[in-house]
Amino acid sequence: MSKSPSVKISERLFALLQIILPHHFLSRLMGKITHCRIPWVKKTYMKIIIQQFHVNMDEAAEQNLDNYEHFNAFFTRQLKEGARNFISGEKNIASPVDGSVSQAGTIANGQIFQAKGHDYSLTSLLGGDDEWSDRFMDGEFATLYLSPKDYHRIHMPMNGQLKEMRHVPGRLFSVSPSTVKTVPGLFARNERVVCLFETEHGPMAMILVGAIFVASVDTVWHGTVTPPTWPDTQSWKYQTDERKVHLDKGEEMGRFNMGSTVILLYGPNQMQWSEQLIADAPVQMGQKIGTIPS
Repeated sequence: MSKSPSVKISERLFALLQIILPHHFLSRLMGKITHCRIPWVKKTYMKIIIQQFHVNMDEAAEQNLDNYEHFNAFFTRQLKEGARNFISGEKNIASPVDGSVSQAGTIANGQIFQAKGHDYSLTSLLGGDDEWSDRFMDGEFATLYLSPKDYHRIHMPMNGQLKEMRHVPGRLFSVSPSTVKTVPGLFARNERVVCLFETEHGPMAMILVGAIFVASVDTVWHGTVTPPTWPDTQSWKYQTDERKVHLDKGEEMGRFNMGSTVILLYGPNQMQWSEQLIADAPVQMGQKIGTIPS
């Protein structure tokens, strides 16, 4: 399900520039800007994004820009009722986001395909946990990219019970298609929030990958996970009845404050992706992207 993209000189130069940029400083600065409440400032940024990326405001629950308290509230806007429909059926897997497919396929020999010439380690992606890595070995992955025009809330692709959440520190390279083609091991190097679920059909992971200018990542059960950014991996377990978190298919599970990437993982022989889930294909939150075998 992969495509082999060519790499332009301009894309290589953009990747090299990012190596020397102060990622976290710029992202925290962007966080302050996107929470600015000065009317003309916030509205100017909203209009720029709408015009430049052709944002469809007809789908938004709130269409009056004056009613957003800051730019980030606009960026993480709700959709109006009926704007998206989740695929029904227990064995149908729904897309958790609006966006496009970066890659999708099989986890081969503990490696996940990023782009032509670039793979990265499943174990590294999960923050170095061998036990969970073993459960996804030879399973399936899908990498879904959210552009600035997309809806930026993340929903459950199927029913699941949260077992553990990890914050894995790292860099904040851009996750744009051009950078994905040029930065080795990008998704296992960037800061990320790893959410590990049990489902009726086996394990499922949803990895929320940070990126430059992504000011923070939230989950519905924890609130803001990052910032702050710790020097070491942090873990929260949800094993007891008092801390149990169960989410049904279609429920919101998190959001990006600015855009990024979600990586889905499933165990071996647990599911199969739809034929339409190929590199660069657009996806819409709630549409069918895979099936649980009978």
